[in-house]
Amino acid sequence: MNEIERIHISRRSFLGGIGVAMAAPYIIPSSALGADGSTAPSNKIHIGVIGAGGQAEGLTENAIRHENVRVVALCDVDKLRLEKAKGLVDGYYKDTACATHADFRELLARKDIDAVIVATPDHWHARICVEAARQGKDIYCEKPLTWSLGEGQAVVQAVNENKRVFQTGSMQRSSGNFKLACELVRNGYLGQIRHILVSLPDFGNAVWADAYPAPPAEIDWDFYVGPAEWTPFHPERYHWNWRWWLGFGGGQMMDWIGHHGDIAHMAMDWDHTGPREVEGVRWEFGKERNNLYNSPARYMFTCRYAGGTTLTVANASDMPENFKACGGMGTMFFGEKGKWIYVDRGDTKASDGKILKTKFRKNDFRFRKGGNHMTDFLKCIVSREECIAPVHAGHRSASIGHLGKLACTLGASFKWNPKKEIVVDNPALNGMLTRKYRGDWSLEA
Repeated sequence: MNEIERIHISRRSFLGGIGVAMAAPYIIPSSALGADGSTAPSNKIHIGVIGAGGQAEGLTENAIRHENVRVVALCDVDKLRLEKAKGLVDGYYKDTACATHADFRELLARKDIDAVIVATPDHWHARICVEAARQGKDIYCEKPLTWSLGEGQAVVQAVNENKRVFQTGSMQRSSGNFKLACELVRNGYLGQIRHILVSLPDFGNAVWADAYPAPPAEIDWDFYVGPAEWTPFHPERYHWNWRWWLGFGGGQMMDWIGHHGDIAHMAMDWDHTGPREVEGVRWEFGKERNNLYNSPARYMFTCRYAGGTTLTVANASDMPENFKACGGMGTMFFGEKGKWIYVDRGDTKASDGKILKTKFRKNDFRFRKGGNHMTDFLKCIVSREECIAPVHAGHRSASIGHLGKLACTLGASFKWNPKKEIVVDNPALNGMLTRKYRGDWSLEA
């Protein structure tokens, strides 16, 4: 099994393991649904799914099993994937009512849709989420929230202005072992946190293409590229492998920063802030012959936050030995008097096992119960509460990666104002915080 397959299976098995037996239907007040406050005749949340393959399949399967949900529409630029997804939905409901769209704008314009799941490649997240918020839809969007930091700012603004419920797909926030680790850190059971290590996957994949074939008839490749800079089609740069092309994704670093980097922010209560300094350490590529992918095999950067806490993000093989002794990927917090906690998807470890058996005090901060990330989103659609991974949290955790990428590619360090979200000691870098969209594409409707 290669590295890509191992990570993909790990991600899908984690998603599948967070619960499939869903609660009985909610009675949904008319004020909870729809841009105009209307409710579906069936008292169900009507959902549209944008992006039909890969991660979208698992998310659709999760949502569809909730009795208060009806998936009514799907959208993708790949006709074959769209047909497969429709077959999954129609087979579950035992009818053919689920509609299909090739253009996300058609789906978002529908008045009968209350919420959307966005599971496209990263370069589409911002454009779709901004439009969805303006159309009055609640939103579940995969991580990382956006391709660039500036796009994240636009999504946060659109969601807040339109008072939308938003869940970032940082599903680890709903997992019990991650909540426990974060609660122990946040309530001071390690003392002041001095340093945090965030370990993400290694990746050295390389593919050489002697020719670029024409896109197959079922794919609208121009629409797929959309706002990103133009790149020719190749089957090894499509579907799952778009991640390793920086025009569409951000390699392993951005693919996972919204998981293990997000846990660092969750534990430290940094969902509304960010680092004050960022230093790029390493950004290296493999030696294999390669012209299809441009994401690094090795990367490392360090952030310094208010109060002096430092956070280092790096690929797994370059982590220090004390981290490797705990596991391969995850988040490790170092406190006072030699205390530490390590957490990943398979385990939680501490410098002293008694820490993990701590009896919390009455007034300690605790996250709300619930282990299914989609369920949390759907409950918040009804209650209008904030999700466990709200839009500002998704933006701030993705920002770690965006700032790290900038520092690493420049081989530089800079000072960051987390309130204004600007580089303060080298203002020229602020022009690199977002991307210029291709052609007529814009974040505006």
